[in-house]
Amino acid sequence: MTEDDADLRADALAVLAPGFVGTQVPGWAGELLEQGLGGLWLFGHNVQDEAQVCALTAAVHAARPEALVCADEEGGTVTRVHHRDGSPWPGAWALGVVDDVGTTRAVAQGLGVQLHAAGVDLAAAPVADVNSEPDNPVIGARSFGADPALVSRHVRATVEGLREGGVLSCAKHFPGHGSTRVDSHLDLPVLDVDADLLATRELVPFAEAVRAGVDVVMTGHLVVPEHGELPATLNSSVLNLLRDDLGFDGVICTDALDMAAVARTYGRERSAVLALAAGVDLLCVGNPAFPGDYDAEEDTRGLVEAVLAAVRDEQLPRQRLHQAAERVRALGTRQAANRADPRSGVGARAGSGVGARAEEADASRVGRDAAALAVTVTGPVPTLDAPVVVALSRTMNIASGARAQVVVDTLAARTGGTVAELGEVGGQTGSMDPLLLVSDDQSDLHDPDLQALVRRCAVLVHTGVRDLPADLHPACLVRTFGGGLASALAAADALTARPVT
Repeated sequence: MTEDDADLRADALAVLAPGFVGTQVPGWAGELLEQGLGGLWLFGHNVQDEAQVCALTAAVHAARPEALVCADEEGGTVTRVHHRDGSPWPGAWALGVVDDVGTTRAVAQGLGVQLHAAGVDLAAAPVADVNSEPDNPVIGARSFGADPALVSRHVRATVEGLREGGVLSCAKHFPGHGSTRVDSHLDLPVLDVDADLLATRELVPFAEAVRAGVDVVMTGHLVVPEHGELPATLNSSVLNLLRDDLGFDGVICTDALDMAAVARTYGRERSAVLALAAGVDLLCVGNPAFPGDYDAEEDTRGLVEAVLAAVRDEQLPRQRLHQAAERVRALGTRQAANRADPRSGVGARAGSGVGARAEEADASRVGRDAAALAVTVTGPVPTLDAPVVVALSRTMNIASGARAQVVVDTLAARTGGTVAELGEVGGQTGSMDPLLLVSDDQSDLHDPDLQALVRRCAVLVHTGVRDLPADLHPACLVRTFGGGLASALAAADALTARPVT
């Protein structure tokens, strides 16, 4: 291999951040990290416990200190590090309801502290999407709200808080996924807005993220008709809005290339080449355990070869690939220095022992208290004696790492109740233990049978952001404006009238 070939291969590796299967760094990933792989993405199946995650990230950084360990951590229902027990941090919509930027910044800093201590370099947050479409199947409570100005101020607070916590921020999903009705994991959404609306709604929070110094911007796999038929991830016209109009000079990262929105039509290898040619710098390959139709090692090596072939065939300019690789390397070098600097407050927080555990406990209280600020209660709170706790829906969108079960189990544990399935209580009309129902935005609260159940329940805990039907009035309604552990604990606190410890 000539020196030029070696440099070219190193650049092709630098722009890749694949997922992997297992709770240790696989041999192939360690080999590619040593050769210059840009980083790795952690998913829920890579996480066993705190000690294991720390060992895993330490192994990544031992192989290559500049490699980026990335995790999809938003708080609320989207978590990877806390996927077993649920996130101790409220989701974005709850923070938007509270609408206190100091609270949002403190939550983001606390999340950053936890991730930094675990060896994670980049949090895929904040969500900068303006959720203006009530029937959006994939954003919803992951957004701070439906108002661009509100979303913007909390995006800034999150970027600043994560930086203070010691991790890199990643605003997503450019140019905005909030007004779509299709989940890009499953199909290709269309963002059907004109240039004026795009500029005054979708792009506003991303512009604020850039001004706040966001490190990375993640693209959305969606078509903007005024910019052609290619999805934004593969579309230089859309990405030029970010570079030229908004002035972003950091790393542009794709959403996962194994998502159906691009993989089904273009395939991962062609998507990778098109994305780099369009102006993307870092390729998030995706989660090989979902959809589970490819081998991570084979796929990653195939992507390297596809990028090399594209350069040799002049489908991808050599200088464009080198520019992307240099941006990713610069980001990794900066984060490695931040991680290693013992003089920084972050370095001190990332240590072990009683002091670090006490600070993490304080940070978790910030999350719990923030979630409590968002909770609203309508109607008298009954005395709950061993309630039957039932989820009205078990369906969650694919992005969510914590399922409805986290909320149900937490409420049952805190109220002394038992968990039952919907089918066990749906047909009963006689006397039984009080019903505590849990609904979300996937629950069909217009369904007559569910409405009948809601009307005879003692409490309905609604974690979604959509309003209930106007004629549906539970005896006691508790709204959390998001799921996850923090919001579940806040709801339990409201029902038991005692602080949750």
